[in-house]
Amino acid sequence: MNQAELRHRIRANTHQDEHQAVTQLLHSNPLSSKAREQVLNDARSLVTDCRKDKNSSGTLDAFLLEFGLSNAEGVALMCLAEALLRVPDALTADRLIAEKIRGGNWGAHSGKSESLFVNASTWGLMLTGQLVSLDAEITENTDNWVRRLTASAGEPVIRAAVMQAMKIMGGQYVLGRNIKEGLKRGAKQNDAETRFSFDMLGEGARTESDAARYLQSYADAITEIGRHTSETWVYSNNGISVKLSALHPRYRYAQHQQVMNELLPRIKQLCLLAQEHHIGLSIDAEESYRLDISLDLFQALAEDPDLKNWQGLGFVLQAYQKRAPDVARWLIALAEATQRKLMVRLVKGAYWDADHAQRPICSWRGAVYDDPLCADR
Repeated sequence: MNQAELRHRIRANTHQDEHQAVTQLLHSNPLSSKAREQVLNDARSLVTDCRKDKNSSGTLDAFLLEFGLSNAEGVALMCLAEALLRVPDALTADRLIAEKIRGGNWGAHSGKSESLFVNASTWGLMLTGQLVSLDAEITENTDNWVRRLTASAGEPVIRAAVMQAMKIMGGQYVLGRNIKEGLKRGAKQNDAETRFSFDMLGEGARTESDAARYLQSYADAITEIGRHTSETWVYSNNGISVKLSALHPRYRYAQHQQVMNELLPRIKQLCLLAQEHHIGLSIDAEESYRLDISLDLFQALAEDPDLKNWQGLGFVLQAYQKRAPDVARWLIALAEATQRKLMVRLVKGAYWDADHAQRPICSWRGAVYDDPLCADR
């Protein structure tokens, strides 16, 4: 099947019946009973080993085991973890905390975790929603200073405490506040063979000035990554992932011609810079409705003669989408047609959008605070 036919299938399967899609996947490449058992055993071993490794687990792991995405409190925490670090002023932070926390049934989590951090945070989050007297169940194992603090604390104090908790959560996934810090911390906390694809938090241009600022941030990051590169083979070096929505305020199919005329030269500029520094550049995944135009832009880059000798062009594919198998086939066909290698990274999918009948899976990614560049390993 050629590229054009595959693109037609990709579009046709956008709203495919979910049961039909699952059935096709189950029968397309069935695993033997032995292979299934091996996968299950490997998965169990990975989880067991990770939980036994005291060096890799910490307060955040206990926190997330207690407050997952399966309840309202967990969802509120995930919203706060990403949003509060970007709130510009105290009043807005207070309002956001009140909105997200007030409806949470935090009492249901009290005392259920073996981690003191989880229990202490539970009390703080309860207080954020409503200032209440602490009952004996909560206070019997708590030092006196905690009781005095909660008895006198107002909303600004609680806000500061919750902000700190969110920073602790963010620290689990944030590699640095800027690209220099990310590179340094990445090298320090991982073995010498670990490689990163740095990306940006808070992307999404609303104006042309936003797009220009993000374009410069990406260019600066590529230059900095390249400055720490000693190899000429792209697969031996760290790379970068670029959100196309950061480079144009009208990045959607309805503005197809404008996007191709204005956004394509911008992403090509970054690709040429990445080529110069011998690093990879991947087109990052975004909302499902942007996939079609992303493929158009990606194909244009793959076919560009100025990038012919660069093997660092990459694509981030959201595996949860029903179109994913056909997109993978299309990428293979594109690589064959252009006689080049493509760097393809599979991700679960991190966007909660309107792709019918699909269930996007939230995936934690690295984040940044100032010059928000982070990394996925």
